[in-house]
Amino acid sequence: MATSPPALPATACSAASRAHDEPLAGSAATATTWLCLEQPGPWGRDALTQSHLDTGLAAELAARAKGTGVRVLLIRRPGPHPDRHRPTPRRVYLAHTAPGRAFLRRDTFADPKLLLDLDFAAAGSGEVGGFGDPVTWPVLLVCTNGRRDVCCAVLGRRVAADLAATHGDAVWECTHIGGHRFAPTGVLLPTGYTYGDLDTTRARALLTDTAVVTDRCRGRSTWAPAGQTAELAVRDLTNTTHPDVLRVRDPELDDDGHWRVTVRHVDGRGWRVTVAEHTTGPDRPASCGAYPGPVTTHHVLRID
Repeated sequence: MATSPPALPATACSAASRAHDEPLAGSAATATTWLCLEQPGPWGRDALTQSHLDTGLAAELAARAKGTGVRVLLIRRPGPHPDRHRPTPRRVYLAHTAPGRAFLRRDTFADPKLLLDLDFAAAGSGEVGGFGDPVTWPVLLVCTNGRRDVCCAVLGRRVAADLAATHGDAVWECTHIGGHRFAPTGVLLPTGYTYGDLDTTRARALLTDTAVVTDRCRGRSTWAPAGQTAELAVRDLTNTTHPDVLRVRDPELDDDGHWRVTVRHVDGRGWRVTVAEHTTGPDRPASCGAYPGPVTTHHVLRID
């Protein structure tokens, strides 16, 4: 049963974002591949290095992922997280998000240091490399990294717990995926479509419907922000719901300082989308406790 989210003060970053009706499109983190390592227990602000995961391993994973398109997350089961080390075998998910080549695979590691055998560059380009076994159902990761932002903990944990009761391993808590001010936030694997302002009902629909939901969608992590925005606009214009039929070319800046994005359908159709990127006011915090500043948003000006 869906439950109402706990109340947050008006100064909370997510409350301020909703009060200004901030657009979500184009705000997803950019990652072609997600590497998700189970790490029980508490997470600090920089969760990868501030958890019970070996700090040397954390630093090496971050270094190897840099520039490859791979984003490393920690995940854990919804529920209480006592501050004790549990050196049990870890479940690890590897998801590649490129349309037509997307995959989700799962493996179990007795020692997470074995992840250093992964070819990060190959994983970022969508090569499986014999990693684990295929997962044939979608997995939703809900950000609950409270040390990074209180909105994610207060709002995200409720959604994750509600869904875990009925969907088991298809739902995990995860570390920071960006966009705290849109909490509760989640990323759906293997497609990489990222969502904000989740509640239990909307999150459950993401796991039970194969169609792409554009409502409160922040974008597909495969693309850069302007590409995310353009792809969602074309989906709305054409009522396209299949996740793997649209392709986005790298955006290019035109003489007016706007992004020109080409979106193509596998059936041969194509659209040229003009996207404006600009800052909007008033200044507000990007996350709870942060100093207020301008917010960058993306808007579609024209579709040809």
